[in-house]
Amino acid sequence: MGGTLEYLAGLFTGGGGDHHHGHKNSKRRQLQTVELKVRMDCDGCELKVKNALSSLKGVESVKINRKQQKVTVSGYVEASKVLKKAQSTGKKSELWPYVPYSAASQPYVAAAYDRRAPPGHVRKVEASSAAFVSGGGNVGGSRTEERLTNLFNDEDPNACSVM
Repeated sequence: MGGTLEYLAGLFTGGGGDHHHGHKNSKRRQLQTVELKVRMDCDGCELKVKNALSSLKGVESVKINRKQQKVTVSGYVEASKVLKKAQSTGKKSELWPYVPYSAASQPYVAAAYDRRAPPGHVRKVEASSAAFVSGGGNVGGSRTEERLTNLFNDEDPNACSVM
């Protein structure tokens, strides 16, 4: 849909459509925000990472939260290039692996838990791998899940009688 809006904007501003600027628009990058987890211990590390990422072409701003080990880069950049530049500083870097707890589809699976995650966040887990991990190998409804949900069932004569 963005391409349609750009085309119409080009028509109204006198661009005349794609025949004049078609090649130029195809190289245009989208404004995006890239979040990274970068291991930083001191002010020197923080400054080194900030200077390296600020030197990238298209970067509008670099925000660093050292307590969370989080770097947020905004601009007309590609995530892979930002990650590569952060790794070139010698610091351990990866794309931000956490999502807010409320946005996680299955926050209780073992793969989502990470004790180093910031408060209120869990590790980003793919839906298929989350089903695989929580289901004990079966992606469909597994027997293990059924047994766990029926563990305290009143209608089951073999259920726990503690309750």
